[in-house]
Amino acid sequence: MTTVSVRYIADDVDAAVAFYVERLGFDVEMRPAPGFAMLSRGDLRLLLNQPGAGGAGQPAGGRTPEPGGWNRIQLQVSDLEAEVETLRAAGASFRGELVTGKGGSQILVEDPSGNPVELFQPAG
Repeated sequence: MTTVSVRYIADDVDAAVAFYVERLGFDVEMRPAPGFAMLSRGDLRLLLNQPGAGGAGQPAGGRTPEPGGWNRIQLQVSDLEAEVETLRAAGASFRGELVTGKGGSQILVEDPSGNPVELFQPAG
């Protein structure tokens, strides 16, 4: 299996779909209900669930799913500074500033529900 699925909980699935499609280059694969969407980018399938919508949005272990956290998907980009500039101009929110390490540079952009997406440009 080459496709990898990641599920994010989104307060507003419409806003999340618009963000991922318009700002990060995802395609809509399926949108069967207001509280759910399936998006894709390459071999990544992103499942978006609104709390309470479908089985994945239901409480589990006494806890209700909610957005936020620090787990994230990483999208590799070829020009991180240009991506950040474009996203800032569109009003995107970031967690901190761009950081550079031995492997490359990265920054965390938040989707409309506060889920982090790491934008990463490898060194060299």
